[in-house]
Amino acid sequence: MELVRREDPQLREVVWFAGRCRALTLLLQASAVFNLLIPDHAADAFSPPRLSEPSPWDVLVEWLLGGLSHWDAEHFLFIAEHGYLYEHNCAFLPLYPLSLWAVARGALWPLQRLLRLRSRLLLSAVLLNSLFSALAAAALYELGRVVLRRRRVAFLAALLFSLSPANVFMAAAYSESVFAFLAFGAMWQLEKGQIWLSGLLFSLASGARANGLVNAGFFLYSQGKRFALQLQVGSGSLRKLPLLWKQVLSLAFSAVLMSAGIFLPFALFQYYAYMRFCGPGTGLDRTIPEPLLQLARDKGYRPAAMDGAKPPWCSQRVPVVYSYIQDTYWNVGFLRYFELRQIPNFLLALPVTLLVSWAAWTYVSTNPRHCLTLGLERSKSEEEGKPKDGFCCPAAFVYVVHATALLAFGFSCMHVQVLTRFLGSSSPILYWFSAHLLQEHEPLLWSTGTDNPPSGRSVLGKSPGSCGKGTPDNPVVRLLLNWRLITPLSKGILGFFLCYWLLGLLLHCNVLPWT
Repeated sequence: MELVRREDPQLREVVWFAGRCRALTLLLQASAVFNLLIPDHAADAFSPPRLSEPSPWDVLVEWLLGGLSHWDAEHFLFIAEHGYLYEHNCAFLPLYPLSLWAVARGALWPLQRLLRLRSRLLLSAVLLNSLFSALAAAALYELGRVVLRRRRVAFLAALLFSLSPANVFMAAAYSESVFAFLAFGAMWQLEKGQIWLSGLLFSLASGARANGLVNAGFFLYSQGKRFALQLQVGSGSLRKLPLLWKQVLSLAFSAVLMSAGIFLPFALFQYYAYMRFCGPGTGLDRTIPEPLLQLARDKGYRPAAMDGAKPPWCSQRVPVVYSYIQDTYWNVGFLRYFELRQIPNFLLALPVTLLVSWAAWTYVSTNPRHCLTLGLERSKSEEEGKPKDGFCCPAAFVYVVHATALLAFGFSCMHVQVLTRFLGSSSPILYWFSAHLLQEHEPLLWSTGTDNPPSGRSVLGKSPGSCGKGTPDNPVVRLLLNWRLITPLSKGILGFFLCYWLLGLLLHCNVLPWT
């Protein structure tokens, strides 16, 4: 994919801004900055023992980048180093740890004499996440241009992505960055009509995170809408019935095939887990290092391929280890998190919940008929060849439904504090709607002319770093530099993004609970 084109200065600015934000993130999380302010918290989280003595270079890598290896990042790094040794490791799908393993064993292989595998895996996570977060921002920009048909809003949304409130999880050894790139890239390719490439990217996404399975809905809706619009355009003569049935079968076959491809990586991993934990004992426990076996005994972890009683999920009619782990280890289920002691976590999720709910309400109230007909009825503006643009355009309908479904599921069935990163890495709506509000209600972003690169003069001059010929003004930097002049709404949106961006780094990197 040609994500970075020289002739598009806005896309180039999106990528450069993403790179600068990632560099700042790495600087702030480093032990030399945030870890000196707050000592690491002794959390009861997964923390396997190190099996080899660190070299001075290992100590340096851990000192600089250790803040990115906490909480779930420990699972990803452990899987990449040792494989799926413990049952609860299977909650983390294999694409990301496999990528870490490939880079550590491949591109960073020359460093093996200086760094142990664990340190090379951590370096791999930093490199991969920096790359994929920039590519995700570029893919979001291209997707916004196609769907919203407003270049400025797409540009602003992509810049906001680099200041995402889920920023720390885009930088740490988590799968959010790679998933965001694959999901946004797949959506963009689907909008362009590149069905097979889109299907491949969606399939890879479902190998990174389980909520990638929901993306099959984009294919089903795309094919259903295509058929519905063909019915409205074509005549209903009997002569065309054979052709109509042929189209129905063709669309149904492609939709089923693509959906099966999206589900395939997840299904294959469940089969792998079944063979590893439910199959006959292979004596694997005798090859597991004693410190890791002792950790299993101390914490009650279930190692793979042990002789004796099998896990209860092995005897289920459809043995799915992922749902079993979520239920047993993390108590994930419908309304299980609705407890008084979880009120602080609900407050953490409140900003993103309100923002996405507001986005859904804005869209539905603006397009009631379009929503009631599920976007399957051709509007008058579309018939005239001039479809509405912006956030409330017809093409954004499926993305609003997708974000609303994720919000409803996450709020009622998941640990609610993860909603910020759950939505921030899965849906463009959080960024599109924030950009829409800023563009519509912030006078400092208004300029004369159309939504294309402005021919008139902006209210304020360009931000620093954008004074070169052909280099676009960065509206996010402009607003931050003129903080006292912007509206309360703009302060609220940017304040949410920046506060979660910084607090996430400060707390997560010191093993304190965060989203």
